Amino acid sequence: MKVEDVYIDSLGVFLPEWASAEQAVADGILDAEIPQSNGLTGAHVGGDIPAMDMAVSAARTALERSKLDIETISSHIHSSVNYQGPVGSYPPGYIMRELALENVPAQNLQQGCNGMLGALEVAIGQMTGAAEAEAVLLTSCENFTAPGADRWNDGFGQSYFFSDGGMAVLLSADEGFAQVRSLNAGVLHALEKWHRGNGGMLEREEPVPTMPERAAQFNETEMPLSEALEKITLFNLDIIHRSLVDADLNASDLAKVIPINMDGRMVEFATMMPLGLPMSRSSFDYGKSVGHVGGADVFISLEHLVRTGEVTAGDNVLLVSQGPGWICTASVVTILDLPPWSV
Repeated sequence: MKVEDVYIDSLGVFLPEWASAEQAVADGILDAEIPQSNGLTGAHVGGDIPAMDMAVSAARTALERSKLDIETISSHIHSSVNYQGPVGSYPPGYIMRELALENVPAQNLQQGCNGMLGALEVAIGQMTGAAEAEAVLLTSCENFTAPGADRWNDGFGQSYFFSDGGMAVLLSADEGFAQVRSLNAGVLHALEKWHRGNGGMLEREEPVPTMPERAAQFNETEMPLSEALEKITLFNLDIIHRSLVDADLNASDLAKVIPINMDGRMVEFATMMPLGLPMSRSSFDYGKSVGHVGGADVFISLEHLVRTGEVTAGDNVLLVSQGPGWICTASVVTILDLPPWSV
């Protein structure tokens, strides 16, 4: 869909202490061949910092950088992948209480690693539709430091390293340093079982296979991995193409492509090469050190590119993410000018 009158007013990021893949190898918790193959160099480790507090810190940064007053925010959308609090608690309520964000609707979105672009899609509807929202706050946060978790080896066949952090995006219907030009999304339901597995649909006491185990079983019994990857690539490229068309752009008009922080080979062969673009136009050189912060990756990288001046006024940027289901969302934004918090 073509998007009008939706702007990115500010961005806020919180990333805790960084840990190198090299050190993980030295500590004997990561095979040396894995970072050599996937090109990833590290991840951020939150330790005892609750994920929700990282979202609050990121939101405070976004608000400090913004021209908007908190009273103008008319909606809040939160997204996440991993543990946010006890079952039955409501993460957006915690963030709103900490920020003193009063009397606005809030949604808790569950789209896995597609979370923040999924939240952007919802926000666009709120801002351009009947709700006529003037400003919307998007937040996301993760802490993968948990008993039994393995941030270095649980990443879907070592295609990414799990990373901790928080992200906030403040959208405005009036002005901002970047304009959202288009957004398209879809679900490739033929691969829904890839993540769900062959197990029952009722909660049982027996252990549930991990997501990589379920995916491997699906590839062994129902669809070879090569066929699944081909379907994914074609599906994702169609979503991307629709967003480029709606933004009246060609792939060659893109200054940067920002994907999820994953295996560099996947970024290159599934996205950059089909678009006819070199890896230098992707955010991989930065993202490879950040790790995979759930649905927050694309905006963490955008904040870095803006803050360091790697993108500037007039640059078109493609944001693309995926999630279980198989979900894909692609959005084109154009940088209008660099904000005061950029270098």
